[in-house]
Amino acid sequence: MALHRGRRPFLAFLGSFLLFGGIATALVAIPAWKRLGDTVDRKFNGHRWDFPSRILSDEFPVHAGQDVVAAGVPRRLERLGYRIVQGVPATAGEMRPGRDSLEIALRPGAQGRTSTRRVRLVLVRGVVSSIEDVDTGESVAAVAIEPEEITGIYAGDWEKRRAIRVVDVPPILVRSILVTEDSRFFDHHGVDVLGVGRALVANLRSGRVVQGGSTLTQQLMKNFFLTSDRTVSRKVREVAMAVVAETRYSKMQILENYLNEIYLGQRGAQGIYGVAEASWFYFGKDPKELSLPEAATIAGLIRAPNAYSPFTAPARARERRDTVLRLLRDAGEIDQSSFEAAVATPLVVLDPRPEATDSSWFVDLVKAELAGRFPPHVLVAEGLEIHTTLDPLLQEQATKAVQAGLASLEKAHPALAKGGAERRLEAALVAIAPHTGEIRALVGGRDYRSSQFDRATKARRQPGSAFKPIVYLAGLLSSGPAHLTPATIVEDAPFAWVDDGGRTWRPENDGGRYLGPVTARTALEQSLNAATARVARGVGLPAIASLGHTMGIASDLPPHPSLALGAVEVTPLELTSVYAVLASGGTRAEPRTIRRVESRSGEVLVGETPEMTAAVPPEDAFVLTHMLEGVLDRGTARSSRAMGFERPAAGKTGTTNDTRDAWFVGFTPDLVAGVWVGFDQRGQVGLPGSKAALPIWVDFMSKALAPLPPRPFLPPPGVTMLAVDRRSGLPLGGALGDRSLESDRVLVEAFRETDAPVVAAPAVPPAAEQPEGETLPEAGWGT
Repeated sequence: MALHRGRRPFLAFLGSFLLFGGIATALVAIPAWKRLGDTVDRKFNGHRWDFPSRILSDEFPVHAGQDVVAAGVPRRLERLGYRIVQGVPATAGEMRPGRDSLEIALRPGAQGRTSTRRVRLVLVRGVVSSIEDVDTGESVAAVAIEPEEITGIYAGDWEKRRAIRVVDVPPILVRSILVTEDSRFFDHHGVDVLGVGRALVANLRSGRVVQGGSTLTQQLMKNFFLTSDRTVSRKVREVAMAVVAETRYSKMQILENYLNEIYLGQRGAQGIYGVAEASWFYFGKDPKELSLPEAATIAGLIRAPNAYSPFTAPARARERRDTVLRLLRDAGEIDQSSFEAAVATPLVVLDPRPEATDSSWFVDLVKAELAGRFPPHVLVAEGLEIHTTLDPLLQEQATKAVQAGLASLEKAHPALAKGGAERRLEAALVAIAPHTGEIRALVGGRDYRSSQFDRATKARRQPGSAFKPIVYLAGLLSSGPAHLTPATIVEDAPFAWVDDGGRTWRPENDGGRYLGPVTARTALEQSLNAATARVARGVGLPAIASLGHTMGIASDLPPHPSLALGAVEVTPLELTSVYAVLASGGTRAEPRTIRRVESRSGEVLVGETPEMTAAVPPEDAFVLTHMLEGVLDRGTARSSRAMGFERPAAGKTGTTNDTRDAWFVGFTPDLVAGVWVGFDQRGQVGLPGSKAALPIWVDFMSKALAPLPPRPFLPPPGVTMLAVDRRSGLPLGGALGDRSLESDRVLVEAFRETDAPVVAAPAVPPAAEQPEGETLPEAGWGT
């Protein structure tokens, strides 16, 4: 009895201890549990991921009449990772070229396409004669190749991710992940005790870690909130959070978050996250189009994405894929025949494409424009899709033209390469669609990795004679005594120009040679400095500066006499946009890089339309363009014809007096491009624009225009074409404005109807009777 009575105080004490201990534990645990719950809720219900905005190129239209090779269709598809197959293309990203056809399974992303479209291009001698929809048999007027993803806009970690709903993930991919990572996912409540025990036994038997015991929910909690440190405290917190998540959210909600969160590989500095991004990254297709072997490959990556990378370890990746397939078979998810067919399938993934640097200057320009429209957090987190004006093939061609042109110059003139890596010869090229202002290609230097400075948009350099077309256009537009036509006689002789400040300026021709009385056309074609300065003095410097600003030059244009010869500083983009006004027939389209901006859900946030203004009357734009055609046919850029550039084009060379800057800006009705060559330190190039910049322009434009048929510049209403004497500019009696009549003495000239000359020149004698030595010299007198 005494002993029994002695136990009572102890039991009372123990009961009190357990009661109060339980209460104390509850007082600590319940708030902790609530804090964990609040943390999980914030992640599930709030902003779970940052989706970087994606900068995309322009899509490319394909239509009847195109030469597929000249249009670069095979190269465009290759850049996008399309693969050649032997059979009929079945899934997105496949193509089958043939002698008289090209079959393509086009991916979504162009012309509003939301699913794969299989088309057949019917070819006749390489030219598209018709387009057929393979599935419907219907004839199609045109299709478009989807845009390239140029880059993303990131903050901190470079995480590439595309969100996907769990209902849009193909069941075979879900099953592949579950049998590999958590076969009892739908049976446990966040922690799988049986799975932990099974993994422990397997690891003890093998003597190494061959199985993990973490459930999908635990993995998700670790990725959402925790580090990869292997500590007991971290594991306890992971387990607790998994249990909390399972009590608050459904299995499908947890699975969807997992499918979007999981890390699945690396592309340079970019991490690939989520099964949707992985599907596009490795196979170039939407997840719903994944085959069984492809789904198994993605599932197999989860354990160690870089160790099992199909790019760097294809044998290990295939072995891991086959392990997943074996698990699927053993779980009854696939039958034996499906298993055997899948393991026999070669592991085929997209060729790894390194992050492109050839469009980096263009991307910088796009980002600068976006920064003025969207807050930084929107650009790095909201997954905007920025559709740009860039043609990736033209960009590739422009980059190669610049690099090859500079290398050729340095090889032919070794002195240009003596400056070393810090003082290398540089170049810039910008190409614009003149009727829309779309920048189609932009190169800011020879190598972005060496220098990120964008010489196309930021380097202000003297254009030299490439500025002269503005002077002659001001003369065409003048309504006073200074008004000129292409046939107006201008004196090319030395003279002194005293400005308003009493300073004297004496323009000199290149080489000190003067031609005396010449037509305005000849003065422009041969780039005669003295004659051009006389035109400028008559028109007035304020009129020239005002016209330059109207046509697209934002830089200051001081009204000094040397302005007439381009002794001011402008950027290549500014000067090229001036020539674009001529190419478009007098309308200025503000240069632009962005077509539209869409939200992640596809809503158009910004829909860009060309900003158009009437800058110059179309009659005067055409007359000047007609004069500039002569620069390539007979003037300072006539070597372009010897280089093989034969289509109708207009343009102007430019070289500064000290040969520090070399230019050529030229255009066709479809495209205008400007090229600058020089040193950042303003060292002497020692070459005129016709030798330094023109070859780069010819190389680029020859390839860029190859898909398009040559098109002449067509005179607008109000312009008269007359055959004139080349030397005097006077009309020839009885001759018509037909260019086939042109000869050493006859030129078909363009005039405003109100400017057409009426005094007839003597009839041109037959060629055999023409006096010798009366044609203009072939040598150019300017640059």
